[in-house]
Order: sequence, then structure tokens, then C-alpha cells
Amino acid sequence: MSDFLPFTRPSIDEATIQDVADVLRSGWITSGPKVKAFETALSAYFGGRPVRVVNSATGGQEIALRLIDLQPGDEVITTPMTWVSTTNVILNTGGKLVLVDVDPVTRNIDLDLVEAAITPRTRAIIPIDLAGLPVDRDRLYAIAKKHGLRVIEDAAQAQGATWNGKKIGSFGDLCSISFHANKNMTTTEGGALVMNNEAEAALFEKWRLQGVTRFPDGSMDVDLPGGKFNMTDVAAAIGLGQLRQLDSFNSKRKELAQAYFDLLDPQLGLELPPADFINSNWHMFQPLLPLAKMKISRGEFINRMKEKGIGIGVHYPALHLFTYYRDLGYAEGMYPHAEHIGASTITLPLFPAMEIADVKRVCTALREVLSTSFE
Repeated sequence: MSDFLPFTRPSIDEATIQDVADVLRSGWITSGPKVKAFETALSAYFGGRPVRVVNSATGGQEIALRLIDLQPGDEVITTPMTWVSTTNVILNTGGKLVLVDVDPVTRNIDLDLVEAAITPRTRAIIPIDLAGLPVDRDRLYAIAKKHGLRVIEDAAQAQGATWNGKKIGSFGDLCSISFHANKNMTTTEGGALVMNNEAEAALFEKWRLQGVTRFPDGSMDVDLPGGKFNMTDVAAAIGLGQLRQLDSFNSKRKELAQAYFDLLDPQLGLELPPADFINSNWHMFQPLLPLAKMKISRGEFINRMKEKGIGIGVHYPALHLFTYYRDLGYAEGMYPHAEHIGASTITLPLFPAMEIADVKRVCTALREVLSTSFE
């Protein structure tokens, strides 16, 4: 369908495409000068904090858990309302996963439940900024300080989001960011970790590339079992172009999100996300379907919207209901807010190349599909 509107699409300008072509012609396409330039630019964006880039945010989070010296059995608290990578890395590094439910309004981790879940074995908290809406950083860090915990912010979706006027990543503890193709800025695939000091950054570099330390005389040593997480110069060239446009991208996203609030028919019974136009970067616009009143499933709704040329995403199913996590002992009913959100959420089209006319088109299609879907 030529006029199909996907739920997201990256915006890559011609200058960035030319930069990528220059890298490809240079003969140096793996980690090199563009990676260093990208890290320098990101550090400036985050107020001078050390930043290192990787081939995925998942890799960055894994290394973050190495940096805090997570030991087998150490508990890490997070939420089931996230992509499964957040919890996979905890288990893959030997941690004990502790899930708590989300707040039904913000859809972010419930910090009251976080504090109640802390035990002597708790080592860290991984909060998720769902759809680019930041978790309350004041309360989060008050809890972490009180109990002596590390924080690894899963800000995968929060590029350019703020808290009290400060960019997410410019303060706090470790902060993981994603540059996947569906994020507010992309490197096609990739991520970054914002750190506290150069000592952490130096250790991160070892974990990022096989644990190798190279010396000026050409010799090398390996003193830890690092992995292969480095970003290429090709990806970094895209990232540099995207970073230059991030603020304008986010400004357009806010404009489009406001249009959804203005144009969605309140009679349809959709549960809308918090209308935060101060802190959120509007990575996604996610209403909840009124499934109890509908005679069709979410899957059928998505198919009917697709027939009208509108792409709909689902971000995210409550992850504790996936087979692997059920096999670990998780079950339906344990986290009711996450389960309700996961079962009824839809992600509407929202990306910088859209126009208000596209939002109107989505809202019209929603009204047409839902008005014929009620019992």
C-alpha cells in the first residue's frame, strides 16, 4: 500500500547519508574517528559526563551490570512493563530478578513498591522511562541513597526527555540509551551508556571489546572476559547527524502528540497517556483500548486499522507472561496494572516526518473502526 502510515519511521537527511558515504569511502568503517566524535558530542549533550557507545542498548546495560560488580544472587528491581531485554540482561549476568508493578497512571515503575521490595540482597534498581516519560528522578534517587543502591536508568526511549529542566542522562547514576531504528534518534542499531567518571568509562571500554588493554609499544593485555559490543563508524556517522536534529525531532513529536489529544474522540473510551508536555520526549503515543466494551480483539483491531493503511504497534506485552518467565514461576495476576496495560495498549503512528493531516487520518480511522466494534 503506497500510502501506508507505519507506527514509526526514521528520518535520515541527505547530509547524514553523505557522511555515511564518506565513511564507506574512507576505508575505515569499524570503530574509529567517527565513534570518538559521536561520544564527544553525546558527552557535550549530557553536560560533560563520560559517554561510551555500543552496538545495542542491551549490550550497554549488560556492561552497566558488570560495572556495578553484580554478583550471583544479587537482586535487581525492575518492572514487567518493558522490553524483555531489560530483564534478560539481569538474568544473563547472574542477578536475581525482582519485579514490581507499575503505577496505573504514569505506567512507569511504582516507586512505593520498589521501596517495599528492597532486601539486604538488593544491589540495584532499573527504572524504565516508558514511551519517553521519565520516572520521578527525585523520589528514585532518594530511595537509592537511603538504601545504598545503584541505579541503571533504562532511558532507552528517553533521548531528550527532561526532569526539572535537566536532560535525562545529564545527572544521576548510570544511564542507558538506545539508538534502535524506532527511537527518537537512531544509528540503525546501537546504544550508549552515560557514566559518572572516567574510571568507569575506562572499565566500560574493556568490557566493550574483549577485555583488551593496548599499550603504546604495541603490546596488549587482557584482564577480564569482555565481549564484542563496539559500534562502527558507519553507525556513528548516522548518530552524529541524528543528534544534531534530536531537539527538532522531539519538538515535532510534541506537536503531533498534542494533536492526538485535540483530535481523538473522547466518546471512544480510549484511556490516554499522561499529557506531559514538560518532561516527556513523546517517543510513543499509547492509548489503551476499551477491550471490555469491544466485540473484537486487539489483534482484530490492529488488522482493521492496517486495512485502512494505518500501522499499529504493541509496546509492550507484560513480559512476565512470556513462556520463559512463566517457567521461572511468574503467573497471571501477579502484576495487575502491567497486565492490564500490556493487554490493551496500542502504539499509534508518531514520527517527525508526519504532519497534522496524518494524525487526523489516524483519528478518523480509529473512530471508524471502534464505532463498529462495541457490544
